[in-house]
Amino acid sequence: MNRRKAISRILFAGAGIAIASGGYKWYEINKTPDTGFLSANSDLVASLAETIIPSTDTPGAKEAEVAPVIIKMVKDCTDRKSQNNFITGLKDIQSHCLIKYGKPYQSCLPGQQEAALTYFEKKGKPYAGILGKAQTKYLGKSFFTTLKEYTVEGFCTSRQGATKALAYDYVPGNYHGCVPLKPGQKAWATN
Repeated sequence: MNRRKAISRILFAGAGIAIASGGYKWYEINKTPDTGFLSANSDLVASLAETIIPSTDTPGAKEAEVAPVIIKMVKDCTDRKSQNNFITGLKDIQSHCLIKYGKPYQSCLPGQQEAALTYFEKKGKPYAGILGKAQTKYLGKSFFTTLKEYTVEGFCTSRQGATKALAYDYVPGNYHGCVPLKPGQKAWATN
């Protein structure tokens, strides 16, 4: 066999493998999402949200009951690609914790939970610039981006989050465009 034939066969084999793996990835992000898995793992979603917004002197994400909000937002308000990325991310974080720590995410220590979420945050970080915008448009938002976005949104719009974690004024009165915050004052919540 001569070199040209060998090189062309290697190139064709490499291109075939690349096309097959790309096609599989495209199928994975465009298939019908398994929303039943999402509903069945609400305790995992609650634990993930609690890791992002833990209980301190203010209520955490579990007390604010953010998990049902996240599940509802993923099911009803998220595009198909991001839904599949989120569900795959839930499966990946469970398997990551089982392999690395020998127990599911909910049973891990707080430091282990933070380490696992930090790993998935770095893994799902989009590229910078135009390439990152294209990646988000064509491949959907990453698992961690969706989780963090909906956790914060659900917490800040919950009664617990708006009244106990943020400065909430039920009847605010007149509008003042620029009011300096006092030292130690909480951020304002809106209704």
